[in-house]
Amino acid sequence: MQGRSQDITLRQLRYLVALKGGGGFRKGADLAGISQPSFSAQIKLLEQTLGVRVAERGNGSFAMTPIGRELVANAVDILDRVDGLVKMSESGPLTGVLRLGVKATLGPYLMPGVVRQLHKTHPSLRLFVREGPPVDLERELTDGLHDVVLAQLPLGSADVQSIRLFREGLFLAVATDHPLAGRETFEPSDLSGLDVLSLSPRYHLHDQVLRLCEENGARLRRDYEGTSLDALRQMVGMGLGVTFLPALYVNSEVRGAGDVAVLKPKRSQLARSVGLAWRRGSSLTEAYEAIAESVRSVVGGGTWGVTPEA
Repeated sequence: MQGRSQDITLRQLRYLVALKGGGGFRKGADLAGISQPSFSAQIKLLEQTLGVRVAERGNGSFAMTPIGRELVANAVDILDRVDGLVKMSESGPLTGVLRLGVKATLGPYLMPGVVRQLHKTHPSLRLFVREGPPVDLERELTDGLHDVVLAQLPLGSADVQSIRLFREGLFLAVATDHPLAGRETFEPSDLSGLDVLSLSPRYHLHDQVLRLCEENGARLRRDYEGTSLDALRQMVGMGLGVTFLPALYVNSEVRGAGDVAVLKPKRSQLARSVGLAWRRGSSLTEAYEAIAESVRSVVGGGTWGVTPEA
């Protein structure tokens, strides 16, 4: 046989399957819906491309060669996968598994509602959710580990585009026996002289808390860096200092618990901006918009301290 002259086509694979299914060239051509000469020409071209014979013919007899039978089995598998891709594309981008990275200070308190909402509105779209610190999420997004991330904005990479979804308030948490515990609100001046606990610098929340301390005369305790919001809350409850907790966490874990008191800012809205981000040029924009609408729907349902952004 001659060497490979061109690429194999899907049409040739379909004709190969028809050849096996029809048990010969005439019936195979009938199954393929083309003339026998054209059918035979495509099978011959396939053989030339592969450098093997797929069928033995002569004296009115016909039989697939051993390699021909193996090729048919592989062709069926390939065509099944291609048909699956076609069906997926016909269903649009709201089908299949999407890899979503999310901040650990957001995921547990927001994503259960978002997943439930998406399952109702787009049942063929599934999310694989992975939590991580924001400094890792952005790198992992550009590296391709995630398709999209839900994180505090802005992100620094020029290779990423984003949309803002909501502003999440930050509230002051103090021990129940703290002098501020009986109040509903606090002034920036109330922070003066206080020991403030925060997450590690791997979280954007740390930078916000550091600025608040510097601007209002508070002391950021470097010897107690929480590894989670729960850890911060527990240390506050034990009187080791005060901290700032995001609204979604407060709604889910703190309100009514009684172990710490939570105060909202009296005048300026202390908040962080949260949104979706993905790689520029991605073709999955429609899927990201569906996730964005689900997030807005969840946080817009009267969530205390959260303001959806258009």
